[in-house]
Amino acid sequence: MSDHLRQVRVVDVFTDKALAGNQLAVVLDGRDMPAELMQRIAREMNFSETTFILPPDDPAHAARLRIFNPEYEMKFAGHPTIGTAWVMHSEGLVESLHFTLEEGVGPVALRGVAVDGGVQFWMSNPPIKFGDVYPHARVAATLGINESDIVHDIPAQEVKTGNTFLFVVLRDAVAVDRATSDRTRIAKLLRRRDATGIYPFAAVGANRLYGRMFAAEVPEDPATGSAAGPLGGFAVRYGLVQRAPTVSIAVEQGTKMGRQSFIQIELEYPDGDEAPSRIEVGGSVMPVLSGTLADFGS
Repeated sequence: MSDHLRQVRVVDVFTDKALAGNQLAVVLDGRDMPAELMQRIAREMNFSETTFILPPDDPAHAARLRIFNPEYEMKFAGHPTIGTAWVMHSEGLVESLHFTLEEGVGPVALRGVAVDGGVQFWMSNPPIKFGDVYPHARVAATLGINESDIVHDIPAQEVKTGNTFLFVVLRDAVAVDRATSDRTRIAKLLRRRDATGIYPFAAVGANRLYGRMFAAEVPEDPATGSAAGPLGGFAVRYGLVQRAPTVSIAVEQGTKMGRQSFIQIELEYPDGDEAPSRIEVGGSVMPVLSGTLADFGS
């Protein structure tokens, strides 16, 4: 054993109840750790993502963040950004509630808000971009549902604010829960496309959405923070949520798989602009485990 033992924290993100939401492991000190070892640790953790905190390249920023799923490194992801920000604050690694993390896509701004005696962090998103439209029949076949389950007058479309997702609107939450994740079918549909995964969802009340996220790499994700920003912009654009100068949306995800999550979205539409000028995604974080990694050497 060396004297350099690395602390790790496990948290559940986008939930106010432990053992729900999306799991995340955060290694507090990733200095001098080879990328190959980071990848092996992420595979050992076997969560959807594991993050490693490093000194920033720009001293004006709080830290540089490397994000790994069990198979490869990611340039950007939502729940790892929110969860790591919360861990950094709880561990006293940042003094301010407003700071910036460096990720593969560039700087990501965070802001903390006091909520019920704790702190909830919000993540800024890049400008929204609307992309390719997919035939409803192909999307329905991929999801194992009937084409009639899809709201016919809203396109199934790729939308991006950092990561790209294919959004498809279904008639109700029952139809969303009926959808199935087949990694082979998903990979075939998204081949040579930009989309990370498919996000079927339904409007279930005023400014309330219910969704699931399927990707070729994972059968289902309990809470997809990087999908929430484009989801909110998509929902407003097609009238599922009423446009206003400031729009707040609550998204429920992960319930079908037993990891209920709630993601908050805030959008600003100044002067009646079609595209939002501000997109932020936030949510609560719950601590689960605190430990120390073994010394694996470098």
